[in-house]
Amino acid sequence: MFKNSALFRLHLIVFLWGFTAILGKLIHANAHILVFYRMAFASVFLYIFIRFFKKESLHVPKKLLIQLVVIGGFMAAHWFCFFYSIKVSNVSIALSCLSLSTLFAAILEPVIFRRKVDLSEVIMGIVIVICMALIFKTEFNYKEGIFYGILTALFGTVFSVFNGKIFGKTSSGNIIFYEIFSGFLILSLFYLLTGQISQVNEISYRDLALVLLLASFFTAFPMLESVKLMKYISPFTLILTVNLEPVYGIILAYFIFGDSEQMSPVFYGASLVMILAIIANGIIKSRKMAKKAEF
Repeated sequence: MFKNSALFRLHLIVFLWGFTAILGKLIHANAHILVFYRMAFASVFLYIFIRFFKKESLHVPKKLLIQLVVIGGFMAAHWFCFFYSIKVSNVSIALSCLSLSTLFAAILEPVIFRRKVDLSEVIMGIVIVICMALIFKTEFNYKEGIFYGILTALFGTVFSVFNGKIFGKTSSGNIIFYEIFSGFLILSLFYLLTGQISQVNEISYRDLALVLLLASFFTAFPMLESVKLMKYISPFTLILTVNLEPVYGIILAYFIFGDSEQMSPVFYGASLVMILAIIANGIIKSRKMAKKAEF
């Protein structure tokens, strides 16, 4: 019963993550202003939850805090590129580019964790590159969106890989809070140093309400909930289910925005192949880990 409930909650979380792209298109504010307020509001929600509901300490060692600040910078860059990609192209383009995260992980993880390169990851990487080349060729009018979509995947991978290095050094809630709060501080410092701090006022009350929803129900809640679910589901199940985020987002975007999200058959075919390649790679990895556990 707990497992079935956890699976339902997991799919709900992935659905919510997929919907962030929809909100990114509905919010009219510029990408950098959107990310600034998203991180500000999410930081407040996380602080209240950790300190007043869970009543836990936010203390972390100085060395770890510096690492969290750096990772928070990558998170801010990841979110900015994601929403900017949506602004200059559409939801479908931005979400399809997320598949490249698996390719970048196949390159970065062996370097960061000092392990051997996996042949299945290399093959999967080649398949994804071919699919992205087809998308770029057929959807060339979205070249700027594809470029920032690729940067989204790159920064997101760096953020995830380094998160793996610090996992267990403090609570997951502390990690999430300091990374998001650090991203907010970095953006604030950027505005102050460039004299663009007045730009943060260039947002309507409608957009503020949507960002508030984005920061709470679609950011803080799913991040904290995903940590809880790790008690009931395997990391493999989590990874495979998270790969459905682009699927949920692309389908939602098509029904909500209509013609502006309608892509060529090549786009949908290439996106499907990329998602299937990622799932197949996850299954292969799972079987390899199961075999190792037997010995």
